[in-house]
Amino acid sequence: MPAAALSPLPTQSTSKRAVLLDLPYEPVEKRPLPPGRPRDWYVTHNRRLKAMRLAIALLDSGVYVPNQARNEKIRSTAQLVGIHPPSDTTCHMVRALMRYAR
Repeated sequence: MPAAALSPLPTQSTSKRAVLLDLPYEPVEKRPLPPGRPRDWYVTHNRRLKAMRLAIALLDSGVYVPNQARNEKIRSTAQLVGIHPPSDTTCHMVRALMRYAR
């Protein structure tokens, strides 16, 4: 076995501080969006980001199947992690992300 295979590879952490695992979700630092795009682009972009954050929070809390993620469950998870309640469209997008991530 080569010596390189025995030593662990250096890893980089994207987190600047330790993340507590008490809550299923830790929000990331927000950055400004690029200017000059149509309004629909920003709406869609923000909706996708919210759906991804909620999907990650649901997966961290133990909801692994889209059938378990009803609108009420998604909205209660959003309230738990401090995200504004999602619309029906965003809830549908959360389930789609959970479905196609498999």
